[in-house]
Amino acid sequence: MTIPGRLVLLGHPLGHSLSPLFQNAALVAAGIPLKYELLDVPRSVLDETLVSLKRTNTAGNVTIPHKEAVRAACDRLTDTARVVGAVNTFWSAVDGAMVGDNTDVGGFQAAIKSLIGAPRENEVVALLGAGGSAAAVLHAIEGWPGVRVRLYSRTHDRAEELAQRFKVPAEVVRSAESATEGATLVINATPVGLRDDTVPVSVHSLPKGSVVLDLAYKVGETAFVRDARARGLHAMDGLTMLLEQGALSFERWFGRAPDRDVMWSAIKSR
Repeated sequence: MTIPGRLVLLGHPLGHSLSPLFQNAALVAAGIPLKYELLDVPRSVLDETLVSLKRTNTAGNVTIPHKEAVRAACDRLTDTARVVGAVNTFWSAVDGAMVGDNTDVGGFQAAIKSLIGAPRENEVVALLGAGGSAAAVLHAIEGWPGVRVRLYSRTHDRAEELAQRFKVPAEVVRSAESATEGATLVINATPVGLRDDTVPVSVHSLPKGSVVLDLAYKVGETAFVRDARARGLHAMDGLTMLLEQGALSFERWFGRAPDRDVMWSAIKSR
């Protein structure tokens, strides 16, 4: 690994992102003279952008909708990125190769620990979405004892393909409401609610006593989290996952852990 010449977040659109806030705070605290920048890149110019970034020894993160495309463009992948099939973290190796990793898995594990502690036996997971974030969730829960998944995506074929890739019993269903039937843990792994107050499924369809983890996040929490709490359910948004995946990315780029307290302070002061 070489020290990056530049740090960016690739995605489209990017107006909602809090990553520069806590990553720049971590860089200052570590005495690293770099600035973490947003790089809003439409899919039509992603390939040429990646060539340019590789040339300038750029490292960074990847968010919606580019995680799978960047995976395909990387010269090398970590085992986690290969299994998940999506890259959210990349950097240049000493030989100039672009290396892709997936720290969403570790970010999700941190979020679950904060939400419910250790994984519970015989968890019934309603997983909404079939993109890179959903793949990271499925990989993270492969070792949970007795876990079962009910998976829903608007793109049914994509959900079917995703369900076959992981060692988790997963049933693909035809509606979000069907996914939540009997669920003990409901996970929104779609962008729904990230930019407005829409919800991926009505909280009235959620079983009493179920726990909600919304991987989306926004200032003041998402409507899905607010609605779930109003119904008396234990719920959390994606801020913990966001910060932890970013902290793990920092470790990949610089070979040392960032100050997580500084990162949290930056988010809380926004």
